[in-house]
Amino acid sequence: MKLATGRCGTAAGTTLAVDGAAIHRFLGIRYAEAPERFRPPVPAAPWAGVLDCTGPGPAAPQNPESPAPPGSRPRSWSEDGCLNLNIWTPGTGGPGRPVLVWIHGGAYLSGANSDAMYDGGALAAATGTVVVAINYRLGALGFLNLAELLGPGYEDSSNVALLDQLEALRWVRDNIAGFGGDPGNVTVFGESAGAAAIGTLLGMPASEGLFRRAILQSGTAERFRNPEDSTRIAREFLTLCGLDAGSARNILTLPIARLLEAQEELGRRTARETFAVPLPFQPTAGIPSLPLPPLEAVRQGLNGEVDLLLGTNLNEGSFSVEMRPAGPADPGYPERAAAVLAAAGIAPGRTAGYAEALSRVLSAEPGGKVLLEAAVADSVYRQPSNSLLAAREGPVLQGSTGRNFAYLFTWRSPAMGGKLGACHALEIPFVFRHLDSPEAAFLTRGQAPQELSDAMSGAWAAFARTGSPGLPGLDWPEYGPERNTMVLDAAPRVEQDPRREIREFFAANQVSRQPGR
Repeated sequence: MKLATGRCGTAAGTTLAVDGAAIHRFLGIRYAEAPERFRPPVPAAPWAGVLDCTGPGPAAPQNPESPAPPGSRPRSWSEDGCLNLNIWTPGTGGPGRPVLVWIHGGAYLSGANSDAMYDGGALAAATGTVVVAINYRLGALGFLNLAELLGPGYEDSSNVALLDQLEALRWVRDNIAGFGGDPGNVTVFGESAGAAAIGTLLGMPASEGLFRRAILQSGTAERFRNPEDSTRIAREFLTLCGLDAGSARNILTLPIARLLEAQEELGRRTARETFAVPLPFQPTAGIPSLPLPPLEAVRQGLNGEVDLLLGTNLNEGSFSVEMRPAGPADPGYPERAAAVLAAAGIAPGRTAGYAEALSRVLSAEPGGKVLLEAAVADSVYRQPSNSLLAAREGPVLQGSTGRNFAYLFTWRSPAMGGKLGACHALEIPFVFRHLDSPEAAFLTRGQAPQELSDAMSGAWAAFARTGSPGLPGLDWPEYGPERNTMVLDAAPRVEQDPRREIREFFAANQVSRQPGR
């Protein structure tokens, strides 16, 4: 048994041997009290005695993933107990170590800090960092806009998931020194919805000072809705729960199983409306916790002192193309690609230019699936990432100290005969050093280069430690006017403005981007 003491109290964890190093693990620590449904979190009170932190806490309420990722296990969840975090640390004493706080993905619908892929032991052991993984409320419980329907006290109901994350970061600030971490050197990192959450946190005034650095893996600062659309979704959700505006308050006591049933149906409806990534629940901008769209707040200088590392995987859209069930009314691939591009603000008459730009990048005419996959990758992930980098390089931020670094992950998975390519989420086992875990085996097939994992986990830790991901043998320049980008493959290399033609196409033709799409 290993003891650690913070302002919260004394926690009892376990000590494990990980790759020849001793790592202390503290699981299931509550950072907030049992949440009141649709209300902001309340900080956890200090506990008396010694708290048993040898087992993980419950996940947030969620439906089982369908289809479930290979190697995954069913998650146990609890509405009352879900606001908890896990810590892996090389030591509880000595000089404070850099802290990496992980925010999991899952389309804001699923996921947990107890998922095996997010076990921070190997990353902490290899890099000497303190790794923290947090849970937060998901789906309707985290993002349902009830401000108009329930009135005072629910102004921020559609952003309580983000408020959970901020509360977790406050807990880290106040307590992590007792677990061997440096509260003044905290880096938030996350993937997919977790990265989008971080992109949104960058635009939230309450986040200032809670983290020094941020890493976005396949994320964006543009995943939000305006209050009107968010309220429309809430009204549709109430209908699925058998409620209306007059009975809306009953949602506060409705059985959680009923909420999850409605959530599942809303997800199915959303999936039928897109050929990209269905996202029924998203944060709301234009409310007290997020007054401005995140990208606009960033352009105005919010969190300009935060160092930023962000990137995408080359084939982010391959799951949407290969795994989405075919529908009898589905149009051809070019029409699907045009619909995806239109949702990203490309006028219908201009979508043909995207195929031309892609042809120049590939030096070949793209086939139907290739065209659709690339359209999803660019519309949902890569070009929003470029927009965030552009905002961070804007004139208001020229005098700020926050540095910017970019990557493009291109190592191709051998799964499904190579059809998935460098797919969404493939970089996670490289960062967490889990290349041979059962959860990663479907995508890595025992062929993933360990040297790339060493480079990525080392670069992430170096960034957390110093604000630069550069390592001996991995010279990683700032993004800058040249748009320097580290291409992460078996042999990493730096390219200037990779896939430039597509970026220029979006810059010239993206007339408007509808929030929340």
